[in-house]
Amino acid sequence: MEFVLRRNHIGRVAFVSDARVELQPIHYVFDDGAIYGRTSFGTKYLNWLLRPEVVFEVDEANGLFDWRSVIVRGELTILRSRGPRSEPFAYWNAVAAVRTLWPEAFTERDPTPRRSAVFRIRPATITG
Repeated sequence: MEFVLRRNHIGRVAFVSDARVELQPIHYVFDDGAIYGRTSFGTKYLNWLLRPEVVFEVDEANGLFDWRSVIVRGELTILRSRGPRSEPFAYWNAVAAVRTLWPEAFTERDPTPRRSAVFRIRPATITG
């Protein structure tokens, strides 16, 4: 299952917001047993601070009857380099992981500079 997570970089994260389930596509990197990504500040960001339990899903298909799917249940943490509840080491590890996919991330040439919030999903369970 981890090989599917490693070889793909687009997945979906599901979470509860305002008593309903939301499903958002995200770019991600699977590294060191965790899912790392970045997002912009907004509703999902605020929701993840209050309700960190999420379900992440990625699948790949080679044909109509030849596909794989991986479901990760875990806690999403917004990583900060400084301030209250900061985890500088984890933050910079996440930035390094994200840069394996987007080398320009968090630089002047960043293709998506508004996505400045870094997150980590630590799997509690991985099925597929």
